[in-house]
Amino acid sequence: MSLCINPHCPQPEHPDNEVQQFCQSCGSALILHGRYRVMRLINHKSGFGIVYEAFERSVPKLLKVLKPEYGDNAKAIALFRQEALVLSQLAHPSVPAVESDGYFQYFPHNSPEPLHCLVMEKIDGLNLREWMRQQGHNPISEKQALNWLKQLVEVLHLVHQKNYFHRDIKPENIMLRSTGQIVLVDFGTAREMTFTYLEQVGKTGGITRISSAGYTPPEQDKGQAVPQSDFYAFRLHFDLSAHRQPAHRYRNV
Repeated sequence: MSLCINPHCPQPEHPDNEVQQFCQSCGSALILHGRYRVMRLINHKSGFGIVYEAFERSVPKLLKVLKPEYGDNAKAIALFRQEALVLSQLAHPSVPAVESDGYFQYFPHNSPEPLHCLVMEKIDGLNLREWMRQQGHNPISEKQALNWLKQLVEVLHLVHQKNYFHRDIKPENIMLRSTGQIVLVDFGTAREMTFTYLEQVGKTGGITRISSAGYTPPEQDKGQAVPQSDFYAFRLHFDLSAHRQPAHRYRNV
C-alpha cells in the first residue's frame, strides 16, 4: 500500500500506487521530500494534524500533516513549525527524534497551496492511556511510578533548559517504548519562555490557552502557564495511576 495525501485525491488508496512514483488517481508525488513514502493513515482526529505512518526506505516514521482547513491560519502554522524546531533541538531518548529538515512543505499536483508536514521518529509502543487500559486499569507500583516520574523530570528539565515548556502533559502524550523508556510527545503546544511572554502573562487575550480536562493547572486555564505548570499534570496522573491521594499543588518539584 502507498497512500496519496492529497486532500482532494478521488482515490488516495489506488491499488497501483504501491510501485509508482506518482499517484495513479490524481498525479501527486508519492515520495515526499524525496525520501518518504506514506503507507497508512493512523489518526485524522488529533487536533490540528493528520497522522500517517511513512517509511524512509525500511525505517518507519511518523508523518504529521497540518489539516488543510488550517493551511491559511498563521497561528496554527507557527505552532506546527515550532514543534519541529523544539524536537530538533532535543537529543534525548525521551523525545521523538526529528532531523533538522523534519518540517517541510508538500505541494499536491496542481495545487497552489502547500501541505505542511512534519516527519519524526515512530515510537514502538503505547501511550499511557492505552497502556493502563491494556492492564485493566490496575494500579502501578510505587517503584514503577517513581521510575517513570524520574524519566519525565529529566526530559522536562531538558525542555525547560531550552526555555520551552510543554503545556499539554496528559496520558495520551506520554508513550512507553518496548524497552520501558518513557517518551514525551506532541510538542505542538509548547511555548517559549521569553520576556515578551512574561510581560503578557495575566493580560487578557495575550496568550493562547491550552486545556486538557482533569490535567491542566488552574493558572494555565487563565492563560498564565509557566514551566512549573508542566509538573502539575504528570504528578497528578501518576498519583492517580498508583491510586494515591493526589497532592493539592506541586510547586517545588
